[in-house]
Amino acid sequence: DLFAHEVEDGFDSVNWAASLPGSTGDVGMYGFSYQGMTQLYAAASYPTALKTICPAMIGYDLYSDWTYEGGAFCLQANLGWAIQLATETARLRSDQQAYQLLYAASRNLPLYDPIPARPQILQDLAPDSFYHDWLDHPHPDEYWEKLSPKGMMQDVDMPMLHIGGWFDPFLRGTLHLYKDMASDGSSPQHLIIGPWAHLPWGRKVGAVDYGLQANSPVDGLQVRWFDQFLKGIDTKVVEQPPVCLFEMGTNRWRYFDSWPDGNQKSYYLVTSGLASVREDSGKLVPEESQEMQQPSETQGLSQIQHTYDLSCDLLVHDPWRPVPAMGGHAGMPVGSCDRTAIDCRTDVLTYTSEPLAEDLHLVGDVVSEVFCTADTPSFDICAVLSEVHPDGRVYNVTQGYRRVNPGDNTTNPLRIRFQATCVRIAQGNQLRLSLSGACFPAYPVNSGTGAFPGESRLMDAQIITLKVSCGEDYPTRVLLPIFRSDAQ
Repeated sequence: DLFAHEVEDGFDSVNWAASLPGSTGDVGMYGFSYQGMTQLYAAASYPTALKTICPAMIGYDLYSDWTYEGGAFCLQANLGWAIQLATETARLRSDQQAYQLLYAASRNLPLYDPIPARPQILQDLAPDSFYHDWLDHPHPDEYWEKLSPKGMMQDVDMPMLHIGGWFDPFLRGTLHLYKDMASDGSSPQHLIIGPWAHLPWGRKVGAVDYGLQANSPVDGLQVRWFDQFLKGIDTKVVEQPPVCLFEMGTNRWRYFDSWPDGNQKSYYLVTSGLASVREDSGKLVPEESQEMQQPSETQGLSQIQHTYDLSCDLLVHDPWRPVPAMGGHAGMPVGSCDRTAIDCRTDVLTYTSEPLAEDLHLVGDVVSEVFCTADTPSFDICAVLSEVHPDGRVYNVTQGYRRVNPGDNTTNPLRIRFQATCVRIAQGNQLRLSLSGACFPAYPVNSGTGAFPGESRLMDAQIITLKVSCGEDYPTRVLLPIFRSDAQ
């Protein structure tokens, strides 16, 4: 079972390394993804020889940081990894037929099984895969508490170098671990986040080249970190500001004494009701704008319409043609991509600001609060924050996703947490918030029935009409973390 024996294995591995000929008895660990996770499990076994770790791109709470996002199953990431591990298992067993079938599936797996999230090939050739258990536990229950490093590391206190990427799907876990360790422990905790995806850590991610500064400095930094904490060499690494973030747009590294909260500024959604078909219908308006003021009763109908108040937009999600995943931390390709064609779809609502009078610097956590209902018991909503260039090209900055289940309270706004970011939106460009009912295959298509992906049948998928309300009574908004341009 995946992650069932990593604590014991980690303890044994650290003690083995400490006892090797020539070893000082002090051990450090590094690695990313699964190899990052094994560091956390080893630390949770509290071996005295383990002095420091450098976990990169990890899941700390396996439910919310790795397997599910906003209550939605991370289909593409989980299924892709499950097939990869099943393929390697078949190779180790010398099962040529299973290997060939699984390898072919890893390159092109049509999701047309009766239950799309349960491909028959995995049930037949990998019945013991972790994937089936993960799909069977759609809520943050005791299963996840027992499996997650978070519940095992309350008393861990050692120097850690945390490594993440703005477009890595596990950035939530990296930040979750860093914040817990930085607030609860006394040992140095350093964080570095580049403009990278899960792999590779280079200067070009998606359609954007972030320049020479974006090439990963992690190898050299880890050597200095290990020299400091394993060899006792004063490398001055602990004298640097503990938080190092790459700012996209200016393509430079910025340094902070702690995770920056930023000053939250609200941009409200206002509309004339045609945000799915007209680019000028949906507006993204800063809180101080005059457009947000309520018109007086003496104003005529045309003036009231001009102020966009008390309106709503409708979008129709069609399971035959779900909005595809593109860019961000969950799409293919990952990174910042031109999503102009996506925003032109009639099943995507767009809300665009006026051109910025000055550069806008964002760093930290982005959140959207959306008043949204639907004509089915369950629905999904995907929110994407983008930068619109004067020539009309649209490049995604960050995004979030939320599944709404039967019984969830939709009287209050749905809170959608985006991937954290650090970016400069250039003067003259515009901000845009795009809303849709799918992001496939990053997440399963919601059937609308209320069934979770593990039981959701392809033939039951319904057309879903979503209603997004705006205006004074329904202050749908996105909260942006603003910071000064003269910060470090």
